[in-house]
Amino acid sequence: MPVRATQTAIIGAGVMGETLLSGLVRAGRRVDLLLVGEKRAERGRELEERYGVSVVSNIEAARKADTVALVVKPQDMAAVLEEIAPELRPGQLLVSLAAGITTAFIESRVPEGVAVVRVMPNTPALVDEGMAAISPGSHCDEAHLAEAEALLASTGRVVRVPEKQQDAVTAISGSGPAYIFFVVESMIEAGVHLGLPRATATELVIQTLYGSAKMLRETGTHPVVLREQVTSPGGTTASALRELEVHRVRAAFLAAMQAARDRSRELAEGS
Repeated sequence: MPVRATQTAIIGAGVMGETLLSGLVRAGRRVDLLLVGEKRAERGRELEERYGVSVVSNIEAARKADTVALVVKPQDMAAVLEEIAPELRPGQLLVSLAAGITTAFIESRVPEGVAVVRVMPNTPALVDEGMAAISPGSHCDEAHLAEAEALLASTGRVVRVPEKQQDAVTAISGSGPAYIFFVVESMIEAGVHLGLPRATATELVIQTLYGSAKMLRETGTHPVVLREQVTSPGGTTASALRELEVHRVRAAFLAAMQAARDRSRELAEGS
């Protein structure tokens, strides 16, 4: 007897929702097995034309799908769950990409037995280099987690973490791209201050960032070792790093990420 193909719905067609959709299509998911829940008619037509998927109401998406990805704003989650809960059934998988929304929050608003997976993605998913951390709710089995991993793997890498670590994940990788962009912005401005044309400074910084990240990924070498390879005793790099230590940049990063973690906890408690 042939195995029934499973249907996946994405509720919420904003930037991250479309990113997930496009990643699934590029990864080879059959478009006839993909649904999008979207209330805006014009946006719905745009997605149908671009990807060939069916755009339906949130209620129909919840009714038909085996897996439902909730890619909505945290403040909209309660209303969306209230709307779709009557259509949900035990064994169905809900994958939530809403920051700060706990699995307990979702499970308390859906029928008993619905499996919930919480995800913290990040914006590099837009270029298929995302980093997503997933955590199971109380009704998840291995098959549910594997399906959630497959969904997120279409836009980058995936790790499993206990839900109690999600606030730290938010501080490191969820908010992390903003820290990187802040450093890049600062380095470009320094280049301009030192007399470089802005376009030249931009190219120098971005390629240096890209090359350094590739070295970390491909060599597997500890960042301390790579840093020491660039740092000659008494040289230019040593002088620059001394200034960073004087200005407590390392401590500032720690404080910043602790602040992000604490804010994530506040948002989760507020939900």
